[in-house]
Amino acid sequence: MTALGFLYPGHAAEDDYPRMEQLLGSDIRLTVVHTDIGEDAHRVDALLEMGSAQRLAAGVEELRLSGAEAVVWACTSGSFVHGLQGAHEQVRGLAMAAGLPASSTSFAFAHAAREIGAHRVAIGATYPDDVAALFAAFLKETGTEVVAVRGCGVVTAAEVAGWDYDRALALAREADRPDADAILLPDTALHTVSHLPALEKALAKPVLTANQVTAWEALRLTDRRVNAPDLGTLFTREPLVQV
Repeated sequence: MTALGFLYPGHAAEDDYPRMEQLLGSDIRLTVVHTDIGEDAHRVDALLEMGSAQRLAAGVEELRLSGAEAVVWACTSGSFVHGLQGAHEQVRGLAMAAGLPASSTSFAFAHAAREIGAHRVAIGATYPDDVAALFAAFLKETGTEVVAVRGCGVVTAAEVAGWDYDRALALAREADRPDADAILLPDTALHTVSHLPALEKALAKPVLTANQVTAWEALRLTDRRVNAPDLGTLFTREPLVQV
């Protein structure tokens, strides 16, 4: 059994995690602990507070008791908003508090893009433009070239949680560019796990989404290899180790 822990801000698209657990296999457990988000706003000051060490530490003990072998802060905007150095410090603090390997969704995107060989990416963000630009800057600092950024100006995770497949696809299409190796949809409040094969088929290229890469990152931290094509191209890059 591989037990993975996630600190998820508030309530939005957390039902993506039991769905991924079903697709990953019977010996992988995904445990989600909800953190207090404070104000639900895709605004820099609110995001900085949402990802503060105190808010993350509050959920760590529950994950430790669950037997988690690694923990990921399942929030993109609440990590990249700190900048690359600040995001590193956030993860180090989380690892120390948990006594476990740790990461965040922002780093998961950087690692996942590298895994699939996506050197140039397009970003389809639900966020306001200024917040979307911070994600692009974060990725550039990690060595990933960003060829396009499309922001939508949505202020709350609660609104994003109500988006369906058609709206997610429209966002991805608006962001896409011919020279993009992959399309990134960075909001963990966006339901995408049920739509990954359809999104990739419609766009004819890999699509990386927040909850998908977060689960993959937790597996990476535990050196676990899983082949799960229903979770997109990212989960076909590993050697096949289960039926």
